[in-house]
Amino acid sequence: MTSTELRQKFLKFFEKKGHKIAPSSSLLPTDPSVLFTTAGMQQFSLYLSGEKDVLKDFGTRYLTTCQKCFRGDDIEEIGDDTHNTFFEMLGNWSIGQDEKGYYFKEEAIKYALEFLVDELGLNENRFYITIFKGTLHHPAETGGAGQDKDIPRDNESEKIWLKQGIPKERIKEFGEEDNLWGPVGETGICGPCSEIHYDRGEEFGCNRKDCGPNCLHCQRFMEIWNLVFMEYDKAQNGKYKSLPQRNVDTGMGFERICSILQKKSSVCETDLFLPIIQEIEKKCSKKYEREKRIFRILADHLRGASFLISEGIVPSNLGREYILRRILRRSIRYAKVLNLTENWYVEPIKKISEIYKGIYPEVKSKETDILAVIQKEEEKFEKTLEKGIKETSSIVAKGDISGRQAFDLYQSYGFPIEMTKEIAKEQGQQVDEKGFKQALKKHQEISRAGKEKKFGGGGQFSPKLHTATHLLHSALRKVLGNKVKQMGSDITLERLRFDFSFDRKLTSKEIKKVEDLVNQKIKENLEVKKQEMPLKQAIKSGALSFFKEKYPEKVSVYSIGDISKEICAGPHIKRTSELGQFKIIKQESSSAGIRRIKAILLY
Repeated sequence: MTSTELRQKFLKFFEKKGHKIAPSSSLLPTDPSVLFTTAGMQQFSLYLSGEKDVLKDFGTRYLTTCQKCFRGDDIEEIGDDTHNTFFEMLGNWSIGQDEKGYYFKEEAIKYALEFLVDELGLNENRFYITIFKGTLHHPAETGGAGQDKDIPRDNESEKIWLKQGIPKERIKEFGEEDNLWGPVGETGICGPCSEIHYDRGEEFGCNRKDCGPNCLHCQRFMEIWNLVFMEYDKAQNGKYKSLPQRNVDTGMGFERICSILQKKSSVCETDLFLPIIQEIEKKCSKKYEREKRIFRILADHLRGASFLISEGIVPSNLGREYILRRILRRSIRYAKVLNLTENWYVEPIKKISEIYKGIYPEVKSKETDILAVIQKEEEKFEKTLEKGIKETSSIVAKGDISGRQAFDLYQSYGFPIEMTKEIAKEQGQQVDEKGFKQALKKHQEISRAGKEKKFGGGGQFSPKLHTATHLLHSALRKVLGNKVKQMGSDITLERLRFDFSFDRKLTSKEIKKVEDLVNQKIKENLEVKKQEMPLKQAIKSGALSFFKEKYPEKVSVYSIGDISKEICAGPHIKRTSELGQFKIIKQESSSAGIRRIKAILLY
């Protein structure tokens, strides 16, 4: 079955079941708390929460889509069998309830099995199911008994799967990380989910006795469909409350299903990718079978870049534009490993346009723009690469490359270890890969600690500005809504700078409201409390994460009255009255969808 046939078959199946086919929304979401559309449900989030009337806008509570998505958090995984930056998500929805009723867990599960088995012909003996094992929040973590709502184990889904013939030994339970879906940001609608995993066979396994769905050691069990039963709303304090309505929200990985139907071991060998890889292969002497990972990275990143550029994104150093720059420069570096010549990407880009012209015509119509953006970024990056190649050749001429030297090349010139190995191999030299990994890990640890130290600063005003940043963050969320999310910050001895997700300029009235709220909390002389606790406990307690990097297992949580609670490395003042008067001196655009505020403290 071709990818085009699969896409049509899915939509037609649910159309026959009474669903309306909705078009894919943009990769640039209206929700400013996220950079990209990462799931099919995002365009329906206000309907799922009950804030908007789905009947008024769609005429039905049953919808189905094929949604284009982009996720930048899996970039390092690209090149394996299952991960992509850009991907499509097939989904079906049952939103809320009317006089005719609505379908929920049983119908969603039956529809999924009917489509997979009867329509696609998959062997249900290869299905492994996961369900939510439930969550328990302790009063000490959430501010007292009765203020938090536990989400129970999903016994209902388990019973339905058993009723449908899935044996108990192929139904596994998992916790919040795997089987509690959402919210997309830090707060919002969410619910327990039941996932369908496909057993690809022992040849993909790790031979461990405990191998199964969500195995960390192999890719034998491929998650193909996630059935989310959306019933809850997660508040800023980490507590769950019941939604006024119940919804079904499902998402099936389009590329993954293609790989199974086309009997391919990787999503990168389906008709969505192989033609792109073949065009790249024509441009160099190396073969896909010998350099699979690099060919896959190039095909994935060109495809992802094509869709981002077609939406009007251009490379820069902030936000979603930075993600585009990262995948383009990563492609340019890896192209050097394959000895690809100038303009190597032209024919692959044309192939991408051809593959998607029927379903996403914007890629074809923007083909000239896509090529121009890539060429410009290549020219910008070329000088750095030339210097790096000269430096590497100079080191290789003296002998083997140490782990430290390989890391220095990576840090200074963006050289992937594969490129360094390639240059060394040409001269008959070796690269200490183990030493490189150790140096990289050490750098990441130092970098993380350095960021924490830098943010705290060393002058007498830094702790004050640091604390003021927490109040500003909270005030922005109060005035503009909880979807505001920090995107970056910088503190000097004189001022603070704060970047946050928001899609328009703030009005003068909004600026004044933010200032007034911060200054009111300063006048209230609130205590700034510090607590140390495990990271999971901190997140469950409702603490916001200030940085994007991973935190240690034990973190510090700073609370300012009931207005602010954040994971942070400090330092802070003791009471808000020490801050003086808070004044916003400038607001500006940082990048698309990102605003920047600069503020000072007056004494």
